[in-house]
Amino acid sequence: MQLFHGLDSVQLEQLLDRHRETAHQVDQVLVLEQDWGESLFLIRSGMAKVRTHTADGDEVVMSLLGEGDVFGEMAALDGATRSADVVALTPVRLVKLRAAPYAALLKQSATFAVALARLEASRLRDLNQRFALQSGDATTRLLEALAYLARKSSAKAEPTAVIPLLAQREIALVAGLARETASRTLSKLRMRGTVTAAKSGALQLTDLQPLVKRGLLHQS
Repeated sequence: MQLFHGLDSVQLEQLLDRHRETAHQVDQVLVLEQDWGESLFLIRSGMAKVRTHTADGDEVVMSLLGEGDVFGEMAALDGATRSADVVALTPVRLVKLRAAPYAALLKQSATFAVALARLEASRLRDLNQRFALQSGDATTRLLEALAYLARKSSAKAEPTAVIPLLAQREIALVAGLARETASRTLSKLRMRGTVTAAKSGALQLTDLQPLVKRGLLHQS
């Protein structure tokens, strides 16, 4: 995890003081919105969604978390309540870290503090980009969601990584589409060969040109 790369062995030992490792199943709530934040979490494996709800009770997926991602770090720092739920999309293994050593390291290490600022800036940039696409057509929104799911499914953040078997409802929520619309659009993408599906139901983007044409992916 990039956030912790600048820490030496002593600092890492301090951060891991009395840490706990836990395992969680699909749909299990990992943290609950409005709960008090006394810990932060590192995902060792699996994928989770960060969600909230509208005033009408509709679920909104704000972001995804994958292997190596940290969450709960802001509530652990300022002592405020959690700003969103975090829910397991696949089986997840977590490392639970205490807030006190984390806060102490931020005060001791400017490098660590800057790494945290970069992490938050990156997340804000991704969130802004994803919400900017909510006015786009269904194909663009679904392609972006599939690429996002693929990147979070891969330790190397590859858009062509295999996406684990997920309910179509979950894919639709990430794309911000009605389930029926997401299903029809996915069927079209499969017919065009943009997306392939394994017998297990796992998906994979096999043609990235439609993403490039829509400005969702830049070729190197």
